[in-house]
Parts: sequence; structure tokens; C-alpha cells
Amino acid sequence: MTEYERSHTMPASPEHVFDQAANIDQMGDWLPEDLHVHAGELPAVTVHEDRSDEDTSALLRARRDQMRLEWGTREQGGYTGWLQVAGIGSGASEVTVHLSFFDDSHDPGEKAVGDALDTSLRRLEEQVRLRVDDAAG
Repeated sequence: MTEYERSHTMPASPEHVFDQAANIDQMGDWLPEDLHVHAGELPAVTVHEDRSDEDTSALLRARRDQMRLEWGTREQGGYTGWLQVAGIGSGASEVTVHLSFFDDSHDPGEKAVGDALDTSLRRLEEQVRLRVDDAAG
């Protein structure tokens, strides 16, 4: 099993950050550009990966009371992950994303995963900033 984790600070309350991250209709705005999530009957979702042009059955659970998203593949058991939002004071939050790959064939490698996590967290921050700015004025 291979695991990866990244954290990023965002200038918004945990509630704002979590609401943006958990909005399934806007996940494409911050997830890696080659992944697309389509909701079924939640927690069931389908994840389309452009790189392989494959659809994968997955589960996605939003636990607002814990400020946590959890996901993973259903049949194959290839990977799981979670996103945790924590308040760090002064209206800011820290977001941590963790991925676990149980099957080496699903693991794109340390550099690719690290770059994707860093880019996704920056894109999520941009979406949070837009939402907070829109709400402010």
C-alpha cells in the first residue's frame, strides 16, 4: 500500500471550505482536471478518468459534523481517500487530503500524485476565495 498526504491553509472558515469541497456539482472545479465525479444515489458515484477513459464505481461520503469527505472505489478496492477541514483560528482553515493506493496499478506515482494534490488544493482555495468574495459583496 502506498499513501500520500498534502495540507494547505485557506483564508476561510472551515464551514465555507467544507461546503465548497463537498459540493458534488462543483467538484470538477477543484479535482484533478482528468477526473470527473457523477453522482448516482449517494453515496454511490461514478468517477471518469480521462487518462484511461474508464468509469469506476466509487463511494463518496460527506460528514459535515466532522468536516470530512471520504471516498474510495467500490468493486476493485484500488484506492481510498479523505479530505479533512480544520479551523486554525482567525477565520482560516487547514485542509488535508490523504490518498491510499492498495493496488500498484492504480498508483500514478509520487510525483504525479503530489503534483495533483498540490494543484487540487490550490484550485479548491481559488473556488473558496471566489465564494467568500461573492458572499461578501
